[in-house]
Amino acid sequence: MQATDHITLQPLKVVILGPECTGKTDLSNFLANHYNTSWVPEYARAFLNKLNRPYELSDLIKIAHGQIRLEEEWIQNANQLLVCDTNLMVIKVWSEEKFGHCPEEIINVMNSRHYDLQLLTNVDIPWENDPQREHPTRRDYFWKRYREETARTGVPTVEISGPREQRQQTAVQAIDKILQRKVSS
Repeated sequence: MQATDHITLQPLKVVILGPECTGKTDLSNFLANHYNTSWVPEYARAFLNKLNRPYELSDLIKIAHGQIRLEEEWIQNANQLLVCDTNLMVIKVWSEEKFGHCPEEIINVMNSRHYDLQLLTNVDIPWENDPQREHPTRRDYFWKRYREETARTGVPTVEISGPREQRQQTAVQAIDKILQRKVSS
């Protein structure tokens, strides 16, 4: 290798997961600004805003493909880090909850995706009403589901809780740790 050769390193991918109304989007935006990088919004929100009927199982497959498409687009503009405001794990959990199962297509794509860190947001902040939020009384249940799901992945997971500033600080410390490992390796 010559001094003029460049190694293109993929940005580290951090995904923020958790039940409804636990500050995922707020934290994604903060982290993208903090690290001066891109963040992938939740595709489902825009998709469901345009849908003039209750969503169906087939819509979840479209949402999954849309989420991956956004991730692939935004990673092109990311620097050392890409922040993802959800991933297909959320679609899997919702599919199982609403329809009793998740299509194999979603599971296969979910299992093929790589993330370097999962940030799991806790339910210890107040609920805010939103027409797309379905289960204000079941956040503890979903918190446990996401803990189980994240544990199965083998990906390092950090639980995010407390007031906004504490959440931000915990997330930054976790990301700095994986960024430091990347630089060291």
